[in-house]
Amino acid sequence: MAGVASRHSVPVLAVAGGTASGKSTLADALALHHPESVGLIHLDDFYDPLRGVRTRSASGAEILDWNHPGSIDEGAVAAAVDAMTSGGRYRLVVVEGLFALTLAPVVARATWRVYVDTPDDIRLARKILRKIEIQQQDPALSLRNYLASGRERHFAHVAPSRALADLVVDGTADAYAMIAAVLMLIDPILPPPPTPTPEMA
Repeated sequence: MAGVASRHSVPVLAVAGGTASGKSTLADALALHHPESVGLIHLDDFYDPLRGVRTRSASGAEILDWNHPGSIDEGAVAAAVDAMTSGGRYRLVVVEGLFALTLAPVVARATWRVYVDTPDDIRLARKILRKIEIQQQDPALSLRNYLASGRERHFAHVAPSRALADLVVDGTADAYAMIAAVLMLIDPILPPPPTPTPEMA
């Protein structure tokens, strides 16, 4: 699938992986170290709180199901990708998110597909730490939600997309190693890997 022809003059790199796999780290690092060349779209910005799939949290509250592709506004995603790939500003547009390899508007526009593969226990630990540090959330709630639906949703909607990837990268590696692997896939769209810095570790 590498180098699949796109309808757009600017190629699109789709980056998927499970929650806390490191996909955002990879996408952000590409944009950070090639700021004039890389446009970045996070699918997390396109969840639809009004029309998205609803679920019940372990807390008892009805909430948006963040782990279901039906919660994303596909029309808005398509418009965002089209706008970023037609302006002539970037050499590469990166679309990052849980469903970047399966969401129809992204799949139709993707030139390359990357899956960030990270063991489930590491992903869960990262997610719980993030919830504690950023939201001060009780880790018990994260674990209950994971057991109630998060694990099932991952295996149903995210894990299968690994087989669709042109490249699978190790989500436990540092950002520099992940960037280096991706740049080999998309060569010569972007310059060679930058010299490692403390920020990339």
